[in-house]
Amino acid sequence: MRTLGQGASYVQQGGETPPGGTPNAAGAGSGRRRKLGNPADNAGEREAQARAQAPAAAPRPGPIGPLGPRPAPAAQEGRAFAIGAPDEGAEGPEPLDGPNGAVEVSPGEPVPPPVDDELPPEPLDNPRRLLVWPAPDTSTRQALTERGYRPVIVHSREEVDAQMAAYPAALFVDPLTGPITRTALQALRQAAVAAGVPVLVTAGLGQATREAAYGADPAVLLKALAPRDSEMHPARVLLVEEHEPIANALTATLERRGVQVACAATDSEAVALAGQIRPNLVVMDLMQVRRRRAGILDWLRSQGLLNRTPLVVYTSAGIDPAQLPRLASGETVLFLAERSTSAEVQSRIVDLLTKIGTSPG
Repeated sequence: MRTLGQGASYVQQGGETPPGGTPNAAGAGSGRRRKLGNPADNAGEREAQARAQAPAAAPRPGPIGPLGPRPAPAAQEGRAFAIGAPDEGAEGPEPLDGPNGAVEVSPGEPVPPPVDDELPPEPLDNPRRLLVWPAPDTSTRQALTERGYRPVIVHSREEVDAQMAAYPAALFVDPLTGPITRTALQALRQAAVAAGVPVLVTAGLGQATREAAYGADPAVLLKALAPRDSEMHPARVLLVEEHEPIANALTATLERRGVQVACAATDSEAVALAGQIRPNLVVMDLMQVRRRRAGILDWLRSQGLLNRTPLVVYTSAGIDPAQLPRLASGETVLFLAERSTSAEVQSRIVDLLTKIGTSPG
């Protein structure tokens, strides 16, 4: 059994060149290098002879200044620039500088293009950015791309902060390709909530014996997602689940962790409860999310709370309804694991992301 909380501890990357960083001046070069000749003996006499033999040339105007043309600076005696001739067969005049120019240019180190984090916000007709962690699987990436999203993988709070200038639609945590940790999940959630970006976490809900599910308490990850109002008040979770055994089991494990839980059997009942408790986190079965009618997400949006209230949706297709009474007796417990990847689930998740991402608040 693979649960979401297993895997290596989260370690932030360090020692990398910051986004938009430029190489050191010593490595980048000065750009243009001039070959200067040494002044020879009797340079003045040879220059005078060259002027006497050459035809008179029109004076070259200097740069245009705010008060008119400025006189060109006096030429330095005894110095010349090394300018090469155009390559044989070249079409037209050759540029004096730049790549393959006549003036020799010091190669130096190539200046990297600006990283994606430094780019200005994209036009509205371009695919909208969706922050994703971990990297999505092939079918999920394809589903997001077909719906007009551009998945951008993030691994740390700093990477989330760097993407804020591009106005991402949401932070999508979908642990299909790798495990997640409470520390990393909490750091990403804090960054997204602070920036006003909606957070959607997907998972699968499983049922197993207490021994088999040891250490897989779903309340550990759920509590890490609930942004408390203050240290004086416990986190408040709104649970939307129509099966009473599942609702009771999730409520019990959350309350043991010091979380207040309000349960609703339907999406419409959740709206009435939300007005009373103002939840810090909403947890619900994906199949109970209303696709075309107003529900809890619409209420959160209207109240300006959607960007500060993470949403966890789970799929419980793997749970046998006949085994649900064993939850009440304590023979079995619930755990969070990988979600279903059926076409119906993929479609509902993308619909949900679209509904969340269009939130103006």
